[in-house]
Amino acid sequence: MTRCGVVTLAGKPNVGKSTLLNALIGEHLAIVSPKPQSTRLPVVGLLTRGDTQFIFTDSPGLLEPEYKLHEAMRAAALRAIDEAEVIAYLHPLPEFPAPPLREVARLAREPGAPIVTVYTKADLVPTSTTLHQPPPASTAVVSALTGAGLDTLLDTLRTHVPESPFHYDADAMATQPMRFFAAEFVREAAFELLQEELPYSVAVEIDEFREGQEPVYIRAVVYVERTSQKGIVIGEGGRTIKAIGQTARAKIEALLGVRVFLELHAKVLPKWRRQLSSLKRLGYG
Repeated sequence: MTRCGVVTLAGKPNVGKSTLLNALIGEHLAIVSPKPQSTRLPVVGLLTRGDTQFIFTDSPGLLEPEYKLHEAMRAAALRAIDEAEVIAYLHPLPEFPAPPLREVARLAREPGAPIVTVYTKADLVPTSTTLHQPPPASTAVVSALTGAGLDTLLDTLRTHVPESPFHYDADAMATQPMRFFAAEFVREAAFELLQEELPYSVAVEIDEFREGQEPVYIRAVVYVERTSQKGIVIGEGGRTIKAIGQTARAKIEALLGVRVFLELHAKVLPKWRRQLSSLKRLGYG
C-alpha cells in the first residue's frame, strides 16, 4: 500500500524551513534569505520516494505579530500546523534542546498530528561537539547545506505518513502555479539586493504571465509603502530595479526551463502591510 500525506515544516523564523524544503525537493522553490520572516505564504513542495508521496508545506515562521501582515503570516502558520498529517518541527542544532512546539506556537493544546523534531544547521556544530543530552528517538539531525541526515529524516517521517493513494503525479514537484513562484523570486531578489528593512516593505504582484511562447513574457509590479522607497528600488538610472529583474529572471528560467522576458515596474501602495484590503489584494489576506 502506498503512503501519502501533508508534512508541515514548522518553527520559529530563520530556522531553515525553506532551505530544507529546497534540499528535500531538489529544486529551488522557496525563498531563502539570511533575513528572517522571508516566507509570507506557505510553499508546497512534492517528493515521491518509493511507495511514499510527501506533500511538504513550508509555513511562515511562528512570530509575534507587529502589524496586519504578521497576523496573516502567523494565521497561515497555525493553519498549516492544524492541517498537517505529520509535523516536522525545526530547531537549530546549535541551540539544542528545542522548546516544545506547543510553547513556541502558543497553542491551546497539543497538535493532533505526530511531531518529529528536526534539528537543523548541523554543519554549524563541530563533529567533535558532544551534546549535553542526546536527541530522543523522535528526532532527526540534518544539514540542508551538506545533505547530511536527509535520508534518515525521510525514513523517520515515512513511518508517520498515513497509507493512502498518491494525490499527485509521481514526477510533480509543486502544486502552486508558476506565476506564484515568479512573484516569490522577484521578492527574493529584492531581499538579496535591498538593504536594511526595505525588503520587508516590498510586495510583488504579477500583472501578466504569458506562456506558450518563448521567451515567456512576465510583467510584475514591485510595491513599496513610501515614495522614497520607490526611488531606492528603482535606483540611479534604473540600475537597482534592473539588477532585481536580472536576478529574478535567472531564478524563474531555472524553474521553468525556458527563456523569460521579465518586465518590472515599481509603484507605491501606502501602508499595505497594515491594511487588510491591500493584503487581500496581494494574496495575503
